[in-house]
Amino acid sequence: MSVYGEARKVTTHTLLEMKRAGEKITMLTAYDYSLAKLVDQAGVDVILVGDSASNVMAGQATTVPMTLEHMIYHAQCVERAVDRALLVVDMPFGTYQGNSRQALDSAIRIMKEASGHAVKLEGGAEIVESVQRILTAGIPVMGHLGLTPQSIYKFGTYSVRAKEEEEAKKLIADAQLLEEAGCFAIVLEKIPRELAERVSKAIGIPTIGIGAGPGVDGQVLVLHDLLGITMDFSPRFLRRYMNLAEGIDQAIKSYCTDVRSGSFPNEDESYAS
Repeated sequence: MSVYGEARKVTTHTLLEMKRAGEKITMLTAYDYSLAKLVDQAGVDVILVGDSASNVMAGQATTVPMTLEHMIYHAQCVERAVDRALLVVDMPFGTYQGNSRQALDSAIRIMKEASGHAVKLEGGAEIVESVQRILTAGIPVMGHLGLTPQSIYKFGTYSVRAKEEEEAKKLIADAQLLEEAGCFAIVLEKIPRELAERVSKAIGIPTIGIGAGPGVDGQVLVLHDLLGITMDFSPRFLRRYMNLAEGIDQAIKSYCTDVRSGSFPNEDESYAS
């Protein structure tokens, strides 16, 4: 029996209850009203308005170009569709690193203008002051450790993080620091599964993995990857549940054929005088 009812709104406390009960947490991204409505209705626990919109919606090579205005717009679209899921919004690059006052102002804008339920920040000790400042306003914060895409120019690669013991120890310490600061959950991206399991056991808040193996408290994927809309991205951790790219391609080609042949619209698809 689930710790929450089907109609019950998912909150940060719900996720903590799920971890304690050993229930896995489901999380997916969404960036627009139509798909967010389907994700929410399907019963996903957490919807992340991710700065991955930079890649899948805007065609950018990295997440760095996303602005606060971009994120607020996408979050507004998603929020209108969500009835049940917890809505988490990524804070984009440049809105919280090194300036806790700016971080608070940015988080407040997300909550007021987009009606988000929580924000997500990448990093550990380097951004903990911003986390603490945001929390003073009563805004829930989700952490993000391991591969942090906003720091791609620092790392220079999207390869697995924390394979060396020194980096692994820092990651565990950062996870504990984020928990102590007040984060309600932490995303662990592209780290060895053994390390992810160690982190999950070392902290009391939920861990949500992407490329972090099965020993975490939940999983997250980018919706467009899961549905097979984006087919040029195939990391080891990705499981595609559909191939929508192929289906959409065929549907559009069929439409073009029908229009060019004159078979669309037919008599039943037209109005009489």
